[in-house]
Amino acid sequence: MRWIGGVALMFALSGCGGMIVPPAPGGGPAPASRPTATAARPTTHHLVRDERPVAVRQSDGRIVAATPIPPQAVVVPPAPANALAAGIVAGPPVATLPITDVQAQAARAAFARSCPGLMRRTDATGLTRGADWQVACAAAGAGGDARAFFASQFEAVQVGDGRAFATGYYEPEIRGALERRAGYEVPVYGRPSDLIDVDLGQFSDDLKGKKVRGRVQGSALVPYYDRTQIEQGALAGRAPVIAWAADPVEMFFLQIQGSGRLRLPDGNILRIGYDTQNGRAYTGIGSLMRQRGLLQPGQASMQGIVAWLHDHPVEGAALMRENKSFVFFRELDGPPQGAMGYAVTGQVSAAADPKFVPLGAPLVLSVDRADATGLWVAQDTGGAIKGANRFDTFWGAGPGAEATAGGMSARGTAWLLLPVGTLARLTAAATAPSYPQTPYPMTSAPGATPQP
Repeated sequence: MRWIGGVALMFALSGCGGMIVPPAPGGGPAPASRPTATAARPTTHHLVRDERPVAVRQSDGRIVAATPIPPQAVVVPPAPANALAAGIVAGPPVATLPITDVQAQAARAAFARSCPGLMRRTDATGLTRGADWQVACAAAGAGGDARAFFASQFEAVQVGDGRAFATGYYEPEIRGALERRAGYEVPVYGRPSDLIDVDLGQFSDDLKGKKVRGRVQGSALVPYYDRTQIEQGALAGRAPVIAWAADPVEMFFLQIQGSGRLRLPDGNILRIGYDTQNGRAYTGIGSLMRQRGLLQPGQASMQGIVAWLHDHPVEGAALMRENKSFVFFRELDGPPQGAMGYAVTGQVSAAADPKFVPLGAPLVLSVDRADATGLWVAQDTGGAIKGANRFDTFWGAGPGAEATAGGMSARGTAWLLLPVGTLARLTAAATAPSYPQTPYPMTSAPGATPQP
């Protein structure tokens, strides 16, 4: 699970078809190839030998620009609750979208791996039912041409205005040790024994979907310790220490990513992944640094912020403490896992808001960066990944992944791929005479006058 949505966000915080209109208020170049990976489950103290990552940028380090396909112009209601409320419109034929053969092969494997969860989960978007995915999921394991699979099994829809914004995240590698020793003084905490998760929906229907985390103090539930309190020793005797990191700045950024690798002194690798969080709100320090004039032009990348924090250790420590959020980890025996419980795959998996994209569904981006353009599978979520057409692309591990994710800020158009027939079913339901009070009128084209 992604706690924060994307490294870049931390610093910045076609064919015409029928459209489902939500209720009015009150009434370019080919993208990079993407490899595959396999799923894994958490375990205890599993060490893996060094694995050299696949580079994700051009060999000369250039970022290749691309020209996005423009979205259709539609009217979107303010603050829609989910994709159905935002409205959907038919997109171009899937076969015409910017998808490479390599992307299709990797995405089909990721989609097939996600199918059990996709068919089991209740879709908060309001667009699909578990049974809708059965045919596509069965076909995913049949082999054959992968691009033809997506072209035959899915239809593209634009959610809301279709205007996409994509950041990036990666699996960082930092220095660590299993025991505390000189040079390794930063604790990597597991879940505290006194941290309580509260589902407020159990207390009131008005609070369904809302949760808080805290601790019991006397007879009251109070907020859990913030970053400053934790760094000052509040967790003594309350949380296990999985390992010890060498650099507090590196550990801070690993918390933002939500999972990563610790390179131990003997060269082994210990993988850790997100377990939970202290319930405090996240504050992006990059925004604070820009507001205070601490960053010079061209310094607002992850690398520039890390350099500033290292050059100003006292001020940097105080600045990081302004982010009260704190992440707790568990050990992993394989690649990092997304919110669905399946392994996320570099250059294939993406985080999305499950209210606007069914988790496990494929999607296509056509953005102003060639490396982010193409086919992705929504297998993860993020604390800052909210709203329609907001995505966080996963780039794997290693220096190339870090460089790409750290500077990823792509804009363009997004299409959600849904099982063939979904749009027709939703259109029929929206116009059915048995629902006269449901204000989902149809238009023959975007911008037409809705019919009563």
